[in-house]
Amino acid sequence: MQTDQILMTFFAGVLLLGVLGFFLGRSKATRVRAGGAHMHSQPDQYAWFTVLSAAGPAVVVATVAAIVLGLFEGVFPGWLALVGALGLGAFGLFVGLRRVRPELRARDSLEGAVKWVLIGAASISILTTFGILFAIVFEAIRFFQMESFWYFITGTTWAPGDSFLEGAGRGDGSAEASNNFGAVPLFAGTFMITAIAMLVAVPIGVSAAIYMAEYAPSKVRDVAKPVLEVLAGIPTVVYGFFAAITVAPLVVSVAESVGLDASFNNALAPGIVMGIMIIPFISSLSDDVINSVPNSMREGSLALGTTRAETIRSVVLPAALPGIISATLLGVSRALGETMIVVMAAGMRPNLTGNPLEDMTTVTVSIVSSLTGDNEFDSAATLSAFALGLVLFVITLALNTVSVLMIRRFREKYAVSNL
Repeated sequence: MQTDQILMTFFAGVLLLGVLGFFLGRSKATRVRAGGAHMHSQPDQYAWFTVLSAAGPAVVVATVAAIVLGLFEGVFPGWLALVGALGLGAFGLFVGLRRVRPELRARDSLEGAVKWVLIGAASISILTTFGILFAIVFEAIRFFQMESFWYFITGTTWAPGDSFLEGAGRGDGSAEASNNFGAVPLFAGTFMITAIAMLVAVPIGVSAAIYMAEYAPSKVRDVAKPVLEVLAGIPTVVYGFFAAITVAPLVVSVAESVGLDASFNNALAPGIVMGIMIIPFISSLSDDVINSVPNSMREGSLALGTTRAETIRSVVLPAALPGIISATLLGVSRALGETMIVVMAAGMRPNLTGNPLEDMTTVTVSIVSSLTGDNEFDSAATLSAFALGLVLFVITLALNTVSVLMIRRFREKYAVSNL
């Protein structure tokens, strides 16, 4: 049998076992209850217990068999795994029906099953994070065995192409040519574009959230919030077109009008557009947090004679500050990982400068460039992507740690930990 046929047969078999288990289990529980026995749980709960008894073992066996076949291809035929899974499911259906008795705590069993499913989902998320980290760390170690770690974090020249020429015997052989993996220009460009984006997104996003939560009539809010959140669904490539075709020429025109030189591939244009893209994240989350502040706090402040603006500034915003910080850090993480807008509007040249009107690039753009070139995977130019990813991961982790500490501090200060 083909793989798709095996999968279709398995899903159909599990569905059939589940349907049979539900109706047979409920029917038996109803008959026992009609006979005057005191049942611990409801008939539907016994029905779902039977479904779990039938489908659970089948799914577990099929998952284990798929993993084994993925690691060791051809160990046993696929149809054998199918027969074993469905056969075990049928046996589970028989056992589940036998266990439908008045003393069976079906409700507790279902609660336990749900708990373990949730634990499994959380474990998968955590293990996936560690898997990504280990994959990056091991490849980054290989890179640092080839290149200097100190120069990587302090060097000001990023030219992976020079290492390719050196490996091909066409370089000049100088020490300067070999030390070409200085990541400072990449991180400087990343932080500058991110800072510009946040200077645009945070004031506008928080201000929009305050207006929608505190001033806007309900009809205006019902229209404005969904329209604002539409920005979050626009593909980043569309933002890239907007930055390259509209915003970048506008930046150049404004710069020239005041006597400044600006490149069409500048850092200011993608920073502005990226900030526009992040506005919905900050405004929507901040709006929800501000709305969660109890009205009793507002009413108490107004009763003391303060104006609405003073109440917002001195009561509402401090109480909502942990959530606003979380929204801002989410926006920062979104900006740090953006690639398409930077490629289309800022260029791909590593340029260590403090002038946002010049072209520059970011870490994520360099990662994409390193992994999509013609270099071998074991080359330093390719492995440099993992080193950049590791440093970016550490920076993001540090930002999240700082945000957690700040949120905890403000919660303790304003006693809003139970909001």
